[in-house]
Amino acid sequence: MNDQTPQSIDAALAEIRAALGPKGWLEDANDTLKYRTDWRGAPEGEALGVARPASTEETAAVVRAAAKAGICIVPQGGNTGLAIGSVPTEPRPTIVLSTDRLTAVRTLDPDNYAMVAEAGCIIQNMQAVAAEAGRLFPLSLASEGSSTVGGTLSTNAGGNNTIKYGNTREQILGIEAVLADGSVFDGLETLRKNNTGYDMKQLFIGAEGTLGIVTAAAFRLMPLPRVRETAMLAVPSPHEAQHLLTSAREMSGDTVLAFEIMPRASFDMALKFIDGIVDPLAEPSPWYVLLEMGTSSPLDDLRAKLEAIFAEAMEKGWVTDGVIAESEAQRRELWRIREEQAEAGKREGTPRIAGDVSVPVSRVADYLEQSQATMNAYLPGLFFNCFGHMGDGNIHYTARKPASVSEAEWEEKKPGLTKRMYETALALGGSISAEHGIGSEKLPYLEKYGSPSKIALMKSVKQALDPKNIMNPGKVIP
Repeated sequence: MNDQTPQSIDAALAEIRAALGPKGWLEDANDTLKYRTDWRGAPEGEALGVARPASTEETAAVVRAAAKAGICIVPQGGNTGLAIGSVPTEPRPTIVLSTDRLTAVRTLDPDNYAMVAEAGCIIQNMQAVAAEAGRLFPLSLASEGSSTVGGTLSTNAGGNNTIKYGNTREQILGIEAVLADGSVFDGLETLRKNNTGYDMKQLFIGAEGTLGIVTAAAFRLMPLPRVRETAMLAVPSPHEAQHLLTSAREMSGDTVLAFEIMPRASFDMALKFIDGIVDPLAEPSPWYVLLEMGTSSPLDDLRAKLEAIFAEAMEKGWVTDGVIAESEAQRRELWRIREEQAEAGKREGTPRIAGDVSVPVSRVADYLEQSQATMNAYLPGLFFNCFGHMGDGNIHYTARKPASVSEAEWEEKKPGLTKRMYETALALGGSISAEHGIGSEKLPYLEKYGSPSKIALMKSVKQALDPKNIMNPGKVIP
């Protein structure tokens, strides 16, 4: 594959150090640990060092030097991924390339509803910059305080507002990326229409850094919602929530921004592990919906619409109780219950299986019912906390080990449980990965369940753009 020798590796590292300067290169194991370990604390990969370029030119210089010596490169953004996709996992000489110094907002054009930003920009900061200009940066994620443009784009993350605005893919107008040979793909146009052949930017969205390193992206912006209405509603089951979703979209004039479903387990875990969480309702419910509506028009009476939706749902038995946020502070408190689920689950610590699956929106209730039934039949007593973006069909799935089950039996049963979780989704027309990507964690499942024709095309594209397989090897491609 290359003429890799210890001497060529040393020469490449010296070239990289010279290109980046002391702020741009980390070698000490203590300094590189956070880049070699994912958000969950494992696995701990090995790397020759961490490159932290501050420009596209520096990024290209790093890739050119690494490519000559056959050194692998693991691109990394905010390192908030959940599929082991942004840490080194392969036993080959590797460097991590972090985009945490590529943080410039290059242009903001409010009248064109467009923004160009570098890969290391944090999503929450992008939202703030757009809001100052009276525009909405549509992506909204639970991890938006640390997730970045590059990582979000590379996994095609969706988040809370997908029902209204779509996944990351729908927000991208253009991309700049450094390819595996160190050349730069310059596709940062902010046009809505550009029909000049293949849409090359789409190759890099969802590719998890296996085809190149995204250094900047052009995003579409939206009118800033001037009015928001948010409610936490108690529902008897996901089936009633499904009826509520259809009604809310129709009665609101399709102004629903988010429609999140949570079981009581989500509330209990948040109350137990997250400081300041308060149950907003007097009595517990088996399931809950967090509904948010928004509009940029002050002429649109969202409160009246929400109250009408609430009243109809109560009358039909879809909703048994609820609260409408009366202030921005109360709105944020309602959202905290949903957004702290990942952290609460991490603190809970009980062995578990987890998934990020999607099914057609109309089949979410069926999926939750059928998957839990078949998994409980296989191993009774499972503790489920299955929550997420019901409005776009994406459920974040967790099933925890029963206290009565030994560690040995749990390890024996895990593959069968995972199989049932995924195969139930696939039987309903779903996917094994909604927004977390494949990384290395889901490679065996993609190989087992993925479309052979799609996998063959992916391998052809990978071979064409990265023939030495140095860009994030061991990820995405079975």
